[in-house]
Amino acid sequence: MFSKLEKKVAFRYMRAKGKGFGSVVSWVSLLGIMLGVATLIVVMSVMGGFHETLLSRIIGMNGHVVVYHQDGAIKDYDFLIDKMRQNKIVESSITNIVPIAEGQVMVAANGNNSGAMIRGIRMSDLKSKTKTGTKIYGKDLDSIKDGELVIGSSLARQLRTTMGDNVSLISANGGTATAFGTMPRIMSYPVMSSFFMGMYEYDSGYIFMPLATAQKYLNIGDSVTHIDLFLKNPEQTTPVAESLSKLLPSGFVVRDWRDLNRGFVGALQVESNVMFLILMLIVIVAVFNIVSSLVMLVKDKSKDIAVLRTFGVSRKSMMKIFILSGTSIGIIGASLGTGLGVLLAIYIEPIRKFFQWATGRDLFPADLYYLSELPSKLVLSSVLGIALIAIALSFLATLYPAWKAANTDPVEVLRNE
Repeated sequence: MFSKLEKKVAFRYMRAKGKGFGSVVSWVSLLGIMLGVATLIVVMSVMGGFHETLLSRIIGMNGHVVVYHQDGAIKDYDFLIDKMRQNKIVESSITNIVPIAEGQVMVAANGNNSGAMIRGIRMSDLKSKTKTGTKIYGKDLDSIKDGELVIGSSLARQLRTTMGDNVSLISANGGTATAFGTMPRIMSYPVMSSFFMGMYEYDSGYIFMPLATAQKYLNIGDSVTHIDLFLKNPEQTTPVAESLSKLLPSGFVVRDWRDLNRGFVGALQVESNVMFLILMLIVIVAVFNIVSSLVMLVKDKSKDIAVLRTFGVSRKSMMKIFILSGTSIGIIGASLGTGLGVLLAIYIEPIRKFFQWATGRDLFPADLYYLSELPSKLVLSSVLGIALIAIALSFLATLYPAWKAANTDPVEVLRNE
């Protein structure tokens, strides 16, 4: 593709720019591309980590497909679950079907109170849902009995409770009707375990209890509020949802995790796309510096270009010389930026902790970002794509200066010397 002469002249021109403003612009171009690529890789990795971690935890604790009833309660849920399992599409797609009794309460202990969501669930189902990434403190989930609670670790700290302490649950639903109105339902239960998911929304606002305990507290009898279905492939919810819609009687509503988190998922995607476009401007600015650098190089080396053209170097070869010279800046910058970006993305959490320690400030508040750690997910295709885009832009930036060099009139240049 490039002859020995073209390579030799191109790299000599790169090394020759040791003095003058052109050299500064060249270095700024290289550093700009390097920093732009590194920043893009880090940001896109963090955004990808956010997307995967949040969705995995949200749809990990909630069903991939959820079945509700318009009346708010589902009776004979065991019969319905058996009926779902008899459907071939549903049975081949699911890993588990979990009945849930859920309601909002105020929880109080030791003079502290907070809003929370209670979720009644069979402890065997809860244990299967918390196998990956969730830490359980205190009593083992298999040993939790009727009337005992498992609360989020952040909520436990807020209420200043320890294992064995009682907390009071207060709910306006299911209260006792009196002549003065409905009295709130207040019951006290011991906290026997706590969990840490690493997702602030759950750790600070959820209380799990045995299904029978929740049914009694919510005063819904032998009913549940909804049924969660967990699939082998969370992306393949449509066939299951359509099958359930046809299978279940009227009054039932079927939703998948995309419907339930549509705004959240959409916001993550839009934010990721916008961040990519904004940060790509860093690379584009650096690439424009390559144009400036090469234009100044062509002007500075016009006499050399004229001599080479006189010696028989073709216009095509002159173009290739300057294309190689400018593209090399992009390749070097993209390569260094890729290495730096991958390194930062891998160690982003230790780096965050260091700067948090050095500044004494909480740089990643869990109550704002929902996660207790800064996630990162490197995707090889994204990393290579960013590097290739930077190199492609660098190549395009060389075309005008290379064309200008190739069209230099050697007679006119040598006449003026």
